[in-house]
Amino acid sequence: MRLLAIETSCDETSAAVICDGAVLSNIVSSQIKLHAEYGGVVPELASREHLRNLLPVIRAALSEANLCNEQIDAVAATQGPGLPAALMVGFKAAQSFAFALRRPFFGINHHEAHLYSPWIADQPLRADFAAFQPNISLIVSGGHTMLVHVEGELKHRVLGGTIDDAAGECFDKIAKLIGLPYPGGPELDKLTTGGNPRAFAFPRPLLHEANDDFSFSGLKTSVRYFLRDHPHLLDDEQSLRDLCASTQAAIVEVLVTKTIRAAKRLGVGCVTASGGVTCNSGLRTELAAACAKNRFTLRLAEKNLCTDNAAMIGILAERKLLAGHAPLRSDAEINVSWALA
Repeated sequence: MRLLAIETSCDETSAAVICDGAVLSNIVSSQIKLHAEYGGVVPELASREHLRNLLPVIRAALSEANLCNEQIDAVAATQGPGLPAALMVGFKAAQSFAFALRRPFFGINHHEAHLYSPWIADQPLRADFAAFQPNISLIVSGGHTMLVHVEGELKHRVLGGTIDDAAGECFDKIAKLIGLPYPGGPELDKLTTGGNPRAFAFPRPLLHEANDDFSFSGLKTSVRYFLRDHPHLLDDEQSLRDLCASTQAAIVEVLVTKTIRAAKRLGVGCVTASGGVTCNSGLRTELAAACAKNRFTLRLAEKNLCTDNAAMIGILAERKLLAGHAPLRSDAEINVSWALA
């Protein structure tokens, strides 16, 4: 079974070829430089760039997998959630590809695909579902922060999510307040080196609330007022590093504490994490330490699979196909606000 997958939900154009759980290719064309001038993703520019890059990316994925169009047995694409025009480019291209070759076509929920990205590992990349076990999954990115109880393969239940700013959005907005270039989250992470995470006391929103929801808008506002009252700190390198470390510590403590607490409550022995913010060094370190302390198995998505990619779309589509899920009708449409149930 050889499956072509396409992902264009935001600002990465990606195509991958999957064969029996192995990732034969995973090509990603990033638009970071394009959007850096504007300090964030501009939807219209993103969709135009997808139109420009999609065919070369698909050709590169097929070439790397040493396959031609006719050798593809099934096609999949991100159906939602995401930016409408961006989603449309990849979804309709994949749909047309499948229709022309008379192949089954699958629409994949972007967040559901993240749930399974921690199970894709090794070199070359392949899915390790033989090791799969029930888990608490933290999906944490620029647009979403959620906890999901994955009770079994293709069976999950959302426990909670962000009620305002997602963790990645908070990182990026604080970085912008500090004056760091886009994307700010990774730049802020770099500046935590040598910083004191206890130098400044910032709030930990909802940390002690008996729920699995997240809220980071208050933390962002707290940093804004702090910088208004202490602008001189930005002119001192050590103070800047302390500020970044203290901010990161607040976000990471909330993420880790709520994740571990959910795992304990539900009696789950495995924790996974995925999404762009999972690249954050502080989160990876603290989550690993907390899981080791509580004797939980931890699976973190590979860094090149944390951000948007077609490999995770293809792996999930293949599992659904093998499980007997019906393909989409030829007239299916995107689902911009497709919430993970």
